[in-house]
Amino acid sequence: MSQKGFRRADRVAEQIRSELMDLLLRGSVRDPAAKDVVVSAVRMTDDLSIARIYVRVLSDIDSDRQDAVIDALERASGFVRRELGQRLQLRRVPSLEFFWDDVVDSALRIESILDEINEGSSRDPKGPK
Repeated sequence: MSQKGFRRADRVAEQIRSELMDLLLRGSVRDPAAKDVVVSAVRMTDDLSIARIYVRVLSDIDSDRQDAVIDALERASGFVRRELGQRLQLRRVPSLEFFWDDVVDSALRIESILDEINEGSSRDPKGPK
């Protein structure tokens, strides 16, 4: 019986996220550009053929470092797929696509815009009409 509310793709995605985080934290991916990488989300296609992996780095970085992180993970994708296949015992290991997770960046941008709006309205002596 399957669990209600959880698709198999979601369960496999969470397993992949967990195992990939373990690989990255243990330093199994030896590329220095992939250091301090956090897997924020994994989205699977319904047929389990593609895993879209969204990553971030804990520290503030620029766009060049973002590109270097994604490139390093793409170079290591063969090794990572082999390790995931051994750990998860899947019949077919999905192909891995790495993306930069910019949700936090977008939220910070929106927050700063809202702060500017609030500061502007507090300076206006008449207030909103």
